[in-house]
Amino acid sequence: MELITLEEVDSTNNYAKKNLKNFSDKTVIRALRQISGRGRLNRRWVDLGENNLFLSVVLKPSETFSSVYTNLTQYLSVILCQLFEEYGLHPEIKWPNDVLINGKKIAGILCETIMQGAALKGLVLGVGINLNSTSSELVSIPGNAATSVNLEIDREVNPDNFLDMFLKLFFKNYDEFLEKGFEFIKSDYLSRACFLNKQIQVEVLNETKYGIAKFVNDSGELVLYNNGKEFTLNIGDIL
Repeated sequence: MELITLEEVDSTNNYAKKNLKNFSDKTVIRALRQISGRGRLNRRWVDLGENNLFLSVVLKPSETFSSVYTNLTQYLSVILCQLFEEYGLHPEIKWPNDVLINGKKIAGILCETIMQGAALKGLVLGVGINLNSTSSELVSIPGNAATSVNLEIDREVNPDNFLDMFLKLFFKNYDEFLEKGFEFIKSDYLSRACFLNKQIQVEVLNETKYGIAKFVNDSGELVLYNNGKEFTLNIGDIL
């Protein structure tokens, strides 16, 4: 694994994609400042300063695309939960990969696939983590309520120490996850799920689906139950 640290960049994911051919498998790109960070569905990820974490992991696991790669963000959400638990927190997961503390979002995850014809050139797995912030700064974040680790544990967090722990935990079982897929993390994922057996709304592209979140299948897809019918969703955002 190689770690590259940039002083400032528009987006670590953009930087990784533009320079993908120059990076080997498992290269980690960290930015101290990220001025145009993005989350899922092109949502803006606000830069709260260099005492937080903005990074992308370049992954080149094969030359062809495998369905297990679609579950990488869910794998990452479990890793983040395990890490936050090391700080005494009680994180939850909102399908597919939002990590919440006390109902507030604390991290953003985005995975992008780079193809050339039928050939997989690589995956860029980006994450922004709120480590140190103030309540007034978090109010500026658009969308749902947000929080940061320091506010939850009432002390500052060392970003370098957190990053070291994160990378060790991420790569510890990464290869086994690629072999076994979502089933490898399913029990860990479901034990932290906050949406199951609830009436929910899911935004799917330009449509909203309604129903009870019955279960998550072995592929990481969400199954909704509504008026005697089941709907299986592989993309979407719980509102």
